[in-house]
Amino acid sequence: MDRATEMLKENITSVNGTSVPPNHTQCLTINVPEEIFFTISVIGVLENVLVFTAVIKNKKLHLPMYFFICSLSFSDILGSLYKILENIMMILANHGHLQKKGNIEKKMDDIMDWFFVLSLLGSIFSLSAIAADRYITIFYALRYHNIMTIRRAWIILTAIWALGGGCGIVIVIFFDYMITIMCFTSLFFLLLVFIVCLYIHMFLLAQSHARKISSLSGQWNTVQQKTNMKGAITLTILLGVFICCWFPFILHLFLFIFCPQNPYCACYMSTHSINCTLILCNSVIDPLIYAFRSPELRSTFKKMLCC
Repeated sequence: MDRATEMLKENITSVNGTSVPPNHTQCLTINVPEEIFFTISVIGVLENVLVFTAVIKNKKLHLPMYFFICSLSFSDILGSLYKILENIMMILANHGHLQKKGNIEKKMDDIMDWFFVLSLLGSIFSLSAIAADRYITIFYALRYHNIMTIRRAWIILTAIWALGGGCGIVIVIFFDYMITIMCFTSLFFLLLVFIVCLYIHMFLLAQSHARKISSLSGQWNTVQQKTNMKGAITLTILLGVFICCWFPFILHLFLFIFCPQNPYCACYMSTHSINCTLILCNSVIDPLIYAFRSPELRSTFKKMLCC
């Protein structure tokens, strides 16, 4: 996020009335070349557009779970698009076509920041919807299609992006205030705890519930339950990758708020570029997980790429 980056990289940062250098340790600041950022971003956009196209083309994938996966892919596209637009703006500014402090440039920067925040919120909300969908699939397997209809899935998606868009606008407008950064990081941790608790609860009860359904409804439901559990495992992998890729950046903001004077915190904050690279890698890794874990999606990818 541009504004967060500027705040974290300022030569002198004011915290609680005290001027503090952001990196006052012997730790070297690690910088990742912009070309790497741009390359990863382009690959991320192309892969996730491929996911969208596959779901649209294959009618067998017109299911709530895949709609929620498309929502997660759209979040990844926004995250990658943010970095692509930032690189384009940097190139234009270096060639004198844009001012670095102009009003138009500031508005464009706010839009890109909104993309970044929306990418994070969209990912969290989409993962929450996927977790809820898998929960219903496992524990209410016989009534799943009555509970999670296509219409309800679209209502959930509309709510996800309306809420994410509204929260993103508020966060971008008031991001210069420390309380906003605190709310931003707190929201990440709270929603993450909710998703993790839901998954733990789901896996703890899944086996006994599967045995009950099998005894009541026969072999077909045993096979169906195994399929549902496979989907839950896939989405658990997605959640793990999301945490690994986004948590370092959120921790960066967290340390910036609470311990900027601590040499260990400042040393960690010198890895800002690597943390941003991990965020972009999330957009590249997710489609590979879909392809590896979903035979139907993998088959659709092969047909599309071989034509």
